[in-house]
Amino acid sequence: MKKIMIASIVCVAALYGAESDIEALKTQMHMQQEVIEKLQHRVEELERRDLKKQERELDARIERAESFSGSFDQSAFLPSISLVADMSVLGRNVGNEAYENYEIPGFLSNPGEIPFNPKRGFNLNYGELGISATVGPYFDVDSAFHIEKDGLHIGELYVTTRTLPYHLRMKAGKFKSEFGVINAKHQHAWNFTNIPLVFETFFGPGGLGDEGMQMQWVAPTENYLMAGVEAMQGSNGRSFGDTDKINLWTGYLKGGADFGESGTAVAGLTYMRGRNPHGITHIYGGDLTLKTLFGSYSALTWQSELLYRDKEGTGDQAGLYTELIYDYNQQWAGGARYDLLFKNVGDLPEDLDRYTVMLQYRPFEFSKLRLQYTYDRSKWIEGDRKDIQELLLGLTIEAGSHGAHAF
Repeated sequence: MKKIMIASIVCVAALYGAESDIEALKTQMHMQQEVIEKLQHRVEELERRDLKKQERELDARIERAESFSGSFDQSAFLPSISLVADMSVLGRNVGNEAYENYEIPGFLSNPGEIPFNPKRGFNLNYGELGISATVGPYFDVDSAFHIEKDGLHIGELYVTTRTLPYHLRMKAGKFKSEFGVINAKHQHAWNFTNIPLVFETFFGPGGLGDEGMQMQWVAPTENYLMAGVEAMQGSNGRSFGDTDKINLWTGYLKGGADFGESGTAVAGLTYMRGRNPHGITHIYGGDLTLKTLFGSYSALTWQSELLYRDKEGTGDQAGLYTELIYDYNQQWAGGARYDLLFKNVGDLPEDLDRYTVMLQYRPFEFSKLRLQYTYDRSKWIEGDRKDIQELLLGLTIEAGSHGAHAF
């Protein structure tokens, strides 16, 4: 009987102990569940706070973009800076002193300063310092300073709008006129080292640039269509020169379309009206560019421009150029250009022409070597027509951030 009682007591104790362990485990599980629930609530609260923070940041960005208050961070719009250096070695069958005083009968009595390749031998033609930046959401500013032997000169300095409605864009400051094709480009972007004869005689060796304002409109169409109007002071003395008030008005229309599988055609018309010391000058222009791509870096480009000038005090004159450029690949290119002044005043010659060929090598995208030969029949030296021959080897280096040039 005692043995039975002892066994019963042991079993009861064992069962009681097992029940106690189960209760302890249940208590621990309940506590852990409470901790898990608290952690889940904490995570959800943090996620809600983070979402609210993101929403507040997004609202603040939208508000800054829409209202653009004085809190704008200019450090996000640091300017791009570039430097262009152009130099050459030149051979010419005319001495330096005689060449400095050449004439083009009816068009040019004296060339004045010759900025590019003026003398036989070595020429450091110029350095060009370019600075451009985005100034907030409304304006871009661009500049080109010419570093020359006698100091630093402003080539261009202008502001361009970014957000005008109806596909409009406005420019103000000092800039190169965007009529035609070649005029708006800087010398280091030309296909040949000298500007076409008709541009040299009508506007000077650097083309037409002046202080003024410009408005352009690009049509929202599949094919390219752009109209522009410019008002300038008119300080260019070769065709205008009366700067007592806003003197020069220019309007142009440009259009383009693709043809075939890899061809592009762009054409333009130009009209200018301004005052010269003897009356009114009218200039009419037309241009055509045809380009065919053979690969990523291979293309054939035919570019031509014609200008006709009716200048009171001088008369009617006209000239043209046409050039053909073959880009073989990213490094090699070659081309030829023909210049002609074909309408002159009175009995002066109308066969003033020039032939130019070039071969160009680019070791890298921002450097180029150009070998160029020119045969020039447009100039008079010391009263006589002189067939001038030139052989030039030029080097152009572009350092820093530099924007792409126009088509």
